[in-house]
Amino acid sequence: MSDTTPASTPSTVQRLTAEVIGTFILVFAVIGAVFFASADTGLLGVAFALGLSVVVGAYAFGPISGGHFNPAVTLGLAVAGRFAWRDTLGYIAAQIVGGILASLALLGILSAGPVFDLAAFTKASTGYDELSPGGFGIGSFFIVEIVATAVFLFVILGVTSAGRSASNFAPLAIGLTLTVLLLVAGNVSNGSFNPARSIATAVFGGEIALTQLWASIVAPIVGAMLAGVIYKAVFDRPAKLTA
Repeated sequence: MSDTTPASTPSTVQRLTAEVIGTFILVFAVIGAVFFASADTGLLGVAFALGLSVVVGAYAFGPISGGHFNPAVTLGLAVAGRFAWRDTLGYIAAQIVGGILASLALLGILSAGPVFDLAAFTKASTGYDELSPGGFGIGSFFIVEIVATAVFLFVILGVTSAGRSASNFAPLAIGLTLTVLLLVAGNVSNGSFNPARSIATAVFGGEIALTQLWASIVAPIVGAMLAGVIYKAVFDRPAKLTA
């Protein structure tokens, strides 16, 4: 006898908790890889940690909350008409909490290690000039963060569009996109694309990280919202009937 009971709609608490846990997984994985991975893995290892953590989180929690794990994604989806504006503040707060909890867990690991140095958080923080691994300035930072986050949102909006036959593979496409984007932006900005991830490292990253945090919040949000506006205007318009 088959179960025909309709699936229940996740509650607000369930959705917000999913965003907390999903963002925790993302930040714990990517920043943990920066801290503890072998030097041989380099940027490629960190990029795969980011991409795979998003794949895992999206498959695990996407059906519950949509799997945003990123304030820029939440705002970009709202601009594109894919997410309710009334729910944005709750999601953003949950994502920030998840990221900070991950940083606290990593701080606990560092504190029990052979050398305890908060400079690890500074090195992992996103930014320009002193915080850019390649020494890039603020102009390069804004270009790469805005463009990369816009590309990320275009992919999300595209693979999650209604009627897509390969929607089950959407988390994989989204995770692989982040992997590629971090390989491009890593040496420029340390690869933010996510204000929650940037806040999570900046809170322990010292004065420089906190001073530059505004840029890591503004640039991804601009890129995401720009992508949301363009996608809605170009791809979500009703098709015109041809004679």
